[in-house]
Amino acid sequence: MKIIVWVKERLEKMIKGYINRIIPFSSVDGPGNRTAIFLQGCNFNCLYCHNPETINTCVNCGECILTCPNEAISMESGKIKWEKEKCSQCDECLKTCKYNSTPKVTTMTVDEIINTIEKVKDFISGITVSGGECTLQTPFLIELFKKTKELKLSNFVDTNGSIPLWENNELVQLTDMFMLDVKSFETKEHKMLTGKSNSVVIENLKYLNSVNKLYEVRTVIVPETLDNYYNVNEISRLISTLNNNIIYKLMKYRPMGVRTNLLKSSSPSDNMMNELFNLAKNNGCKKVITI
Repeated sequence: MKIIVWVKERLEKMIKGYINRIIPFSSVDGPGNRTAIFLQGCNFNCLYCHNPETINTCVNCGECILTCPNEAISMESGKIKWEKEKCSQCDECLKTCKYNSTPKVTTMTVDEIINTIEKVKDFISGITVSGGECTLQTPFLIELFKKTKELKLSNFVDTNGSIPLWENNELVQLTDMFMLDVKSFETKEHKMLTGKSNSVVIENLKYLNSVNKLYEVRTVIVPETLDNYYNVNEISRLISTLNNNIIYKLMKYRPMGVRTNLLKSSSPSDNMMNELFNLAKNNGCKKVITI
C-alpha cells in the first residue's frame, strides 16, 4: 500500500501545466473574487481571438530575443528562456511572434500552483481556469482541482466547449461550474470563425445543463462577420428551453489586441446590443448581460 501511495504522489508531481499567466484577483472570471489561471494552447483559431498568443506553444525560433529591450529572453540549449525578473511586460515579444505564441509560458506543477493560491486564498472564493483552452490539459486540471477542493475553494472552468465533457466524468465532478462560449449557432459559420465544427459545443451546453454545471453561456457580437441576430435568437431559445436561469452574456467585439489583418469588423453599436438583449429576453432568458 505504501508503494502505491508513493507512486501516486510521484505521478502527481510529474504532471505539469503550461501556464500563460496567473491573475491573483479577478472579478470578471466568475462570481466573487477569484484567482484566474490561463493555460497555454488552444484547438480553435478564432478570427477575433483577443489572446492569440495563447493559441500555440513556442517553437523556439528565437526571433523574439532581438526585440526584447530588457534582455529578458535568451536561448539556452536550443530552447527559449524567459527571465520574469527582467521583464517589463512591454509585450514586444508578442508583437514579433509569427506563431501565435509567447516566450513567457512557464511549466508549473500542481503544488507550485497551490503555493501561489495559498498566498491569497483568504481573499478569494475560488479559482477559474481559462486559456487558450484549458480542457486540453485535463489531467493537470483534475489534480489541481483535487487540491483546491481541499482548500475549500470552488473550481470554475472557462471553455470553448470543444472537448466532449460527458466523456470526462472526473473533471466534471471536480468542477463546480462551467462557463461556455457558443461562438456561432450555424456550423459553417462556426468553422469559418474558429476552424472547427460547433457540434460538440452544442452537446456540451445540453450536457452541462443536465448535470447542473452550466453557470454562463457567452456569445461575442461581431458585425459584418457573423449573423449575430440569428445566433442570439437560436442560442437564447435553446437556453430558455433548457434552463432560463443560466446567465447569457452578450459581449461586444472590440478590435483591441486582435489580429486585425484576419478580421475587418467594427464594434457593435449600443443600439445593436440593446436589440440583441431584448431578443434574448423575449425568447425567455431571464439573466441576460451585455458587456
